[in-house]
Amino acid sequence: MTTIQKSFPDAIILDVDLTNKNISKRKLSGDLYKLYPGGSALGVYLMLQELKPNIDPFSPDNLLIFSVSPLTGLPISGTSRLTITTKSPLTGGCGDSQAGGNFPAYLKSNGYDAIVIRGKSEKPSYLYIDGEKAEIKDAKKIWGKVTGESEEIIKKEIGNNKIEIAQIGPAGENLVRYACVINMKTRANGRNGTGAVMGSKNLKAVVIQRQATITPYDKKGLSDALIKSPEMKARIPGFADSFGKYGTSSTIIPMNRSGFLPTRNYSEGYMEEAVKIDGKTMDETGILKGRETCYACAVRCKRVVDIPGKVDPQYGGPEYETLATFGSYCGVTDLETICICNQLCNMHGLDTISTGATIAFTMECYEKGILTQENADGLEIKFGNHEVLPILVEKIAKREGIGNLLAEGSKRYADRLGEEAKSLFMGVKGQEFPAHMPQQKPGLGIIYTVNPYGADHQAVEHDTMIAIPGNPFKSRTDFVGGYDHYEVPTILDENKVHFIFDGQCFYSMINSLCLCTFAWGFAWQLYGPSQIIDLCKYGLGWETNIKELLEIGERCFNMMRHFNAREGFTKEDDKLPERAFQPIPEGPGKGVGIDKEEFYKTQEMYYKMAGWDEKTGNPTVETLKRLKLDWLLN
Repeated sequence: MTTIQKSFPDAIILDVDLTNKNISKRKLSGDLYKLYPGGSALGVYLMLQELKPNIDPFSPDNLLIFSVSPLTGLPISGTSRLTITTKSPLTGGCGDSQAGGNFPAYLKSNGYDAIVIRGKSEKPSYLYIDGEKAEIKDAKKIWGKVTGESEEIIKKEIGNNKIEIAQIGPAGENLVRYACVINMKTRANGRNGTGAVMGSKNLKAVVIQRQATITPYDKKGLSDALIKSPEMKARIPGFADSFGKYGTSSTIIPMNRSGFLPTRNYSEGYMEEAVKIDGKTMDETGILKGRETCYACAVRCKRVVDIPGKVDPQYGGPEYETLATFGSYCGVTDLETICICNQLCNMHGLDTISTGATIAFTMECYEKGILTQENADGLEIKFGNHEVLPILVEKIAKREGIGNLLAEGSKRYADRLGEEAKSLFMGVKGQEFPAHMPQQKPGLGIIYTVNPYGADHQAVEHDTMIAIPGNPFKSRTDFVGGYDHYEVPTILDENKVHFIFDGQCFYSMINSLCLCTFAWGFAWQLYGPSQIIDLCKYGLGWETNIKELLEIGERCFNMMRHFNAREGFTKEDDKLPERAFQPIPEGPGKGVGIDKEEFYKTQEMYYKMAGWDEKTGNPTVETLKRLKLDWLLN
C-alpha cells in the first residue's frame, strides 16, 4: 500500500540577476507551492509577487521565468514540459508558453523548480547550470549564430554532449516580437515573444547539465497504474502508432474536407490541392525520415524531415499549425518550401504560427493594394507565391527591410498601414490566430477572446470533440460527469459554456503541472483525468482529486486575468475580428458562420460562470477570495 506524504515539497527557485551577476537560491514553502504547483501557475504567481504594472516588456525590470513542476521528469510519457512566463512584447499582457524536449527533465533533475531571470547582462551571456554550480558565461562566440551552430559551439566549450540547451536565435537577439525560445533545435516555447524578452536581456541560452533520473515516490505503483495495467498495455502501443505516425500533420485533409482549413488569411476555409501539404504526403514523398520523442515519451510525435541540400533533419519537420500557416494561410501548396520555412524558424527562433500568419496578412494587404511592390522591397508578396516565403522569414528574423515591420506582428503592422489593413488582422490581443476557425468551433472562439495570453488553440478542448459519434466523454466520465452530445459542433448554449469553462480550467491545470496535452487530457489523449490523479499519487505521493486540480487551473488563469487588468486590459479586448463572424464563402463549409449577437451573449454566460465582472471582464473580489487570491487585493 502506498504511504501518502503528509506535506507538499518546497519549490527550489534559482534567482539570476544578470545586471549584477548575482545568482542565489530560495525556497517557496510547500503550502504555497501546492496552490501554484509549477508551470503556468508558479510563473504568474512569481511575476505578480514583484513585477510592477506598466513596465516595457523589453525593460530590464521585466522578468523571464522558466518553470517546471513536481511531476516533471518522471519516467512516463508526457511529463517533460517547460513553461516560460513573462510580460509579452506581442500582446502587452501576461505571456505564457510551453515546450517539450529533454530540457525540462534536466532542469528538474538539477534540483530546480523555477529559474527567475531579471535585469540585463552588459554583454551577450549564457547561463550554465550543473547541480549546485550555476554561472553566467560569455556568449560572444555564439551571439548572432543560428541555433544549430550555437549548440555545437556550446557543447564543444562545455566539453561534453550530456547537456540540454534552451536558446534564442537571431530573431530573439533582434527583438522580433514573436521570437521564441528553442531547445533541441525543434522544441519551441513559441508564442507571446518569450525569445524577444530573452534577447532584450542579452541572454543567449540556458544550458543544463544532465543529472540522475528522477525517482517516482512509488515506482511500482506508478508502473502498475500507468504502464503495466491491462488498459494501458493495450492502449499505449496503438496510440503511439496512430497519433505518433503522422503527428498533427495528418489534420490538414480532414480540416480541408470539412471546409474549415484557414485559407488565404482566413478569408476562406478550403484550399484546392491541400493534399499536397498533408502529413501523409510528407511520408509518401520520402522526405519524412523519422520521428523524434521527448524525454521518456512513447508517443514519438515529432517530425524529422530531410531534403538533401535544402532541409537538415536536425531542425525537425512541420506539424499541422506550421503546414497551415505557411501553406493554406498563404495559398501555398509547395511542401518543400513549407519545410524550408519550418527549418528557418527553428534556426532563427521564430514562432511559426505568428510568422506564417503575419506573412499571410501581408499577402492580403498586397492583393488589395494597401501594400505595393515598391514599398515591399520589390517583392511580389501575393497569395500562392511560395518563392517569397523563405525570403520574408529571413528578413523578419534579421529585421531587414520590410521584415523590420513584419517583425512587430500583424496587429502593429496593420495599425501602421491604416483602417483597411486593420480589418484584415486575424487575432486577439495582438496575437495571431492558430489554424482553427471559430466558424466551426465557436466555443474555441470564446476562449480565443477570454484567454489572457491571446488566441490559443491549446487552452481548451475543441468543440468538435462533443460532436464525434460515440461521444468520447462517455469513456471518461470521471471528469465532471460528461456533457450533452451535439450532432454538430457549431452550437452555442449553456452546455457548451460549461464544456469550455471546465476545459479551460483543465488545460490551465495541465500547463501548471507541466504535462503534455498530446499525452494527458480528458477526451482523446493517452491518459485521462483519473490517470492524472494516479500520477500525482504514485509519482509524488500527493493524494488529490479532480476538484482540487481544476481549482489549480482556475486559480492560474484568474491570476493571469488580474495581471492583464493591471496592464489596462478590459472586456473590450475580448473581441473577435469581424471576419470571424462572416460565413465561409466557398467549399464544403460554405455558409457556416457565427451569429455575432449570439456569440457575445454566450461570452456573457462565460463571464458569469467564471465569476468575472460582466462590465469589465475581470475577476470579482468574491472570485479572487474563493480561489485564495486575497493577496491580489492588497
